[in-house]
Amino acid sequence: MSEPSRFDRGHTDDLMSFLAAGPTPYHAVASAAARLEKAGFRQVAETDAWDGTAGGKFVLRGGAIIAWYVPEGAAPHTPFRIVGAHTDSPNLRVKPRPDTGAHGFRQVAVEIYGGPLMNSWLDRDLSLAGRLSLRDGSTRLVDVNRPLLRVPQLAIHLDRSVSSEGLKLDKQRHLQPIWGLGDDVRDGDLIAFLEQESGLPAGSVTGWDLMTYTVEPPAYLGRDQDLMAGPRMDNLLSVHAGTAALAAVATGGADLPCIPVLAAFDHEETGSQSDTGADGPLLGSVMERSVLARGGSFEDRARAFAGSVCLSSDTGHAVHPNYAERHDPTHHPRLNGGPILKVNVNNRYATDGSGRAVFAAACEKAGVPFQTFVSNNSMPCGTTIGPITAARHGIRTVDIGAAILSMHSARELCGADDPFLLANALVAFLEG
Repeated sequence: MSEPSRFDRGHTDDLMSFLAAGPTPYHAVASAAARLEKAGFRQVAETDAWDGTAGGKFVLRGGAIIAWYVPEGAAPHTPFRIVGAHTDSPNLRVKPRPDTGAHGFRQVAVEIYGGPLMNSWLDRDLSLAGRLSLRDGSTRLVDVNRPLLRVPQLAIHLDRSVSSEGLKLDKQRHLQPIWGLGDDVRDGDLIAFLEQESGLPAGSVTGWDLMTYTVEPPAYLGRDQDLMAGPRMDNLLSVHAGTAALAAVATGGADLPCIPVLAAFDHEETGSQSDTGADGPLLGSVMERSVLARGGSFEDRARAFAGSVCLSSDTGHAVHPNYAERHDPTHHPRLNGGPILKVNVNNRYATDGSGRAVFAAACEKAGVPFQTFVSNNSMPCGTTIGPITAARHGIRTVDIGAAILSMHSARELCGADDPFLLANALVAFLEG
């Protein structure tokens, strides 16, 4: 087998580690924060007074992280250059009363989060991870990190209609995973198990935000290993690229004319309307406080926002070889063809002509090719945090991302070159 020769294996290997370490938004932002701390960033608390000193800082709130780097001598009205992304992915999440079962099976009650390809969650080894809220007011991350659950598919012998009519799943009845045998289902069993797994005293957990994930690790794929398969690329691929780009810019010693920012939000898959979502106040609050901490006024804030630009980076659709008719006939993004510029004239994406010019300049500076995506006119178009960011903050926003296949599957597919190409384009953009 020939060795990969074009893509940066180190970057893609690191992405694979990032995906594996981020089974939930809470774990993903903790991993991003650890990478930024190695680059000299420090965490600041929203409840503390902020100073206007130069350097890298970040705020963590739940499954969201906002990180920014203030160059030496930055004026209060210095504009921001923002890479926006989201940390959440469609999956199965644990209900408030998780302990259930039937016919000798112990099961976990789950709710559908976002819009997953439900069939992709069948017959996979699943685990549980998330955030535990403790009686003393603190929180603890938990990750079982081994096969624990499974949603078994019905054998074809018991449903012959699958062959002619396709698989039909009832979200309530057919997606509850099993995790053991027994008729003695008791309230509290799952949480007691997680307390034991986490080394916590019995009865110390009073709240939880838990979700399932596939335990199969990311892997290179194909004859030439020019593909990569893995979970949660939508949209941890962009979070990883943005984190790497911000760290590179902050440690690169460049004389920056702007303040580079990473804004990775939660809850994009369900509309972004939360205190950690893009439709909440978090990004605007951080940016405004940064201006004021450097001695700025309302006028400086207005000037900084007016000169700012955001690249909303989210995965997009590569042309599917088996369903090419579902794509626009003249726009066929390919894997390993570079990042995609996403356009929709009905503002499902925020890109316009001036935004295209910004992204084209960044790609040209980085020596990175880029492609353009528009939806087939007969197909509905998805959306991102891009239009939300533009409308909420009055900031020029451009929608971009990496092209993938199997979007919203439990396991997605990208070109092994594309994560590195995207990160390089983001570095050039953040440098201004």
